[in-house]
Amino acid sequence: MSVSTKRANKNKRVYFFSNTHSEGNRGMRELLGGKGANLAEMASIGLPVPPGFTITTATCAEFYANNEQLPAGLHDEILKHIRRLERETGKRFGSEQDPLLLSVRSGAAVSMPGMMDTILNLGLSDKAMVGLSAVSGNRRFALDAYRRLINMFGNVVMGVKHEHFEREFNRVKRRFRAKLDADLAEAGLEELCQAYLRVYQKHTREDFPQDPYEQLEKAIVAVFRSWNIPRAVTYRKIHEITGLHGTAVNVQTMVFGNMGEDSGTGVAFTRDPTTGVNEFYGEFLINAQGEDVVAGIRTPQPVVEMKKWKPRIYAQLLKAKQTLERHYKEMEDIEFTIERDKLFILQTRTGKRTGTAAVKIVVDMVKEGLINRKMALLRVPPNDLNQLLLPSFDHRIKREVLATGLPASPGAASGYPVFTADEAVERADGGVKVILVRKETSPEDIHGMNVAQGILTSTGGTTSHAAVVARGWGKCCITGAGKIHIDERRKLMIIDGRKIGGEDMISIDGTTGEVMMGDIPKRPPSFSKEFLTLMEWADQTRKLTIRTNADTPADAKVARNFGATGIGLCRTEHMFFGDDRILAMRQMILANDEKTRRRALKKLLPYQRRDFEGIFTAMQGLPVTIRLIDPPLHEFLPQDLHAQQEVAREMKLTLSQVQRRVDQLHEVNPMLGHRGCRLTVTYPEILEMQVTAIVEAAINCRNKNIRALPEIMIPLVGVDIELAMLRDQVRATIAQVRQKKHVRGKLDIPIGTMIEVPRAALTADKIAEYADFFSFGTNDLTQMTFGYSRDDIGTFLPEYMTKGIIEKNPFTTLDQTGVGQLVEMAVRKGKSRKPKLKCGICGEHGGDPESIVFFCAAGLDYVSCSPFRVPVARLAAAQAALKNGKK
Repeated sequence: MSVSTKRANKNKRVYFFSNTHSEGNRGMRELLGGKGANLAEMASIGLPVPPGFTITTATCAEFYANNEQLPAGLHDEILKHIRRLERETGKRFGSEQDPLLLSVRSGAAVSMPGMMDTILNLGLSDKAMVGLSAVSGNRRFALDAYRRLINMFGNVVMGVKHEHFEREFNRVKRRFRAKLDADLAEAGLEELCQAYLRVYQKHTREDFPQDPYEQLEKAIVAVFRSWNIPRAVTYRKIHEITGLHGTAVNVQTMVFGNMGEDSGTGVAFTRDPTTGVNEFYGEFLINAQGEDVVAGIRTPQPVVEMKKWKPRIYAQLLKAKQTLERHYKEMEDIEFTIERDKLFILQTRTGKRTGTAAVKIVVDMVKEGLINRKMALLRVPPNDLNQLLLPSFDHRIKREVLATGLPASPGAASGYPVFTADEAVERADGGVKVILVRKETSPEDIHGMNVAQGILTSTGGTTSHAAVVARGWGKCCITGAGKIHIDERRKLMIIDGRKIGGEDMISIDGTTGEVMMGDIPKRPPSFSKEFLTLMEWADQTRKLTIRTNADTPADAKVARNFGATGIGLCRTEHMFFGDDRILAMRQMILANDEKTRRRALKKLLPYQRRDFEGIFTAMQGLPVTIRLIDPPLHEFLPQDLHAQQEVAREMKLTLSQVQRRVDQLHEVNPMLGHRGCRLTVTYPEILEMQVTAIVEAAINCRNKNIRALPEIMIPLVGVDIELAMLRDQVRATIAQVRQKKHVRGKLDIPIGTMIEVPRAALTADKIAEYADFFSFGTNDLTQMTFGYSRDDIGTFLPEYMTKGIIEKNPFTTLDQTGVGQLVEMAVRKGKSRKPKLKCGICGEHGGDPESIVFFCAAGLDYVSCSPFRVPVARLAAAQAALKNGKK
């Protein structure tokens, strides 16, 4: 049976792979996990893969369904595959002369680097270690392999803290005067193994198991359990990974990079994961095992240096790079080991990369003929474009460089140094920007890495844990800053005797590797030619128009530069908070009669008109949807005594008059109170002032040959009569201004409404009679549909998500089942009454890629989002068109 036609057998729990026969393939990642599927695939295309077998993710689900007991019959399946491995390798599992040793690794369907557990050198015992020493002719290597197993097994399987082993390692290194781990000679490793066995016995109250089958069973259980350890759960929450069965377990024949100076291990990417340049990129260590590179315990050499050490192996790696890219048509991340001058590929997966690299890689691959434009557009995660929009440090500013490390993940970050992940979370929760500073990070630090502005380590390379995770998140990172001594106990970083603590601001440049003192000013981003090319392809593909939410000319210019083709939401209430206008606003609110109110509004009119002129000028020739005032009036009044006294003094009122008006305007539930269209129904003069300002601004712009295209949007309509009444008032005001300004010719200003009340969606056909367009305010629509307060949801949402009641935050990603149904219904009903009705969305969901796919399918004409989300929305809209079959 060919690889491409293999199918999963639902009764089969274990799948074998080797260069002579593989039972799986890359299409089986849901069952075999990404690692297991790719091992089977690589073996089938002739890459040198050590043989092994994969226990399925479905077995992990069985394990949890069976109260964390391995299912009946699994032992016999594993035993059968152990025998196959013995035939493949000529070694015997449990032998005391030439033992077959195994690695046991996790591997979910979605890559989670370093989050779950691994055990190496499984099968060693006191006697097997002697046999390994004899057959390898290298007792130091055998001792090193044994101490690693005791440490990993003790930590991963039995829960013995790594620090207990590390303390013994440091003691033995001091005794034998070994600076680095690799400097410890045979006698030192002999003592270390005995010390590790004592640590194991002390903390587990049992001897280290000498039966290899007992080791294997316990290791498999531990890997299954690692699916639900805190760091793995946290990682899945951060990345919104849901719906998986669990992890697979990959059991693979060990190959050793620590057998001497002719052996080594490394991690490489087929292209530079930071820049995307088509160059083989990675690192390696001589005489080491794989975790030494990833953990950052030793600073490795760049993989290009291998040309000097082992040119033949380097040439084989370059050939493997080409094979993998041609086969997977992707940038791949590979782990490799060299055992006595023989190369083995231990893993491949789609490489984590920065947003900059993601864009360059796909554009280059199209040029190289590896992929087409459709694949390129679908391959870049839209949110990765956020990284391209990040600022960088202004190089014109004089900087005090403290140290330089390896530029592991680009970006510019400033913050106060913290020295543990828990401290990072604690200070970040208090609103402090922090830089996580560690000797090296581990998966246990994931929660602190997530909240930090950037990550700085004194050891490790550009493929260490810190680097890989930071690149995947688009977070600034420097590794291998060896000049920095980190004193975690005293919470200090020491550089050439200078002490820097938690109250000293530092900056890190992930592009240059520089660590600097102070908060360095930043400058806006610039776009590569590859970014512009990808955006051009997206614009040629998408069907949705992309607008922006902007309230100032500055925001409008930013959005236009990012590719916005209009403003979908201009919030007029934000224009009233300036020092020169809030007083007039308060005079209007405190007025007891219409005459006084109109006098105050007359003062506000020039401010509004000037603001609109600025926005129309910035968006020349593009539509601008202006929402009339929406929030309750009490939000503009002072709530504390001091501020109330100040207002009374400035307006020549008594304090009691101000307080009485504040009390009168107070509402128990202002979000459902006197706001939106209800304000202009009761105070029509407010609408008149705003519409007058809009129309006069448009006329003034046209007189300057600036094409202004305003659209007037009436918020919070729930009853069609509300819109009918206010539409007539808007049109009457437009006519009055035209007459006053002696305007001849066309002055078409569309009048529409926001659909943000569920009743409006349900009666959209009636409302459409009086609307030229609908714009869905999905923030309020979500609040009213769920009955959740967006401001208070944080008190229960985490628990709801943990318990699976809600999969994602509905204020971030649209609830397609409930709120989405209202959107679809409103579009369908509105267009049934008015086929050319324009429909868009201006809530926060307008910049969410998953929601954009839904909006495209629902028949919307545009999405509107914040300026810095515009490129994300452009790409997401192109992907939506491709996924929905609209291109």
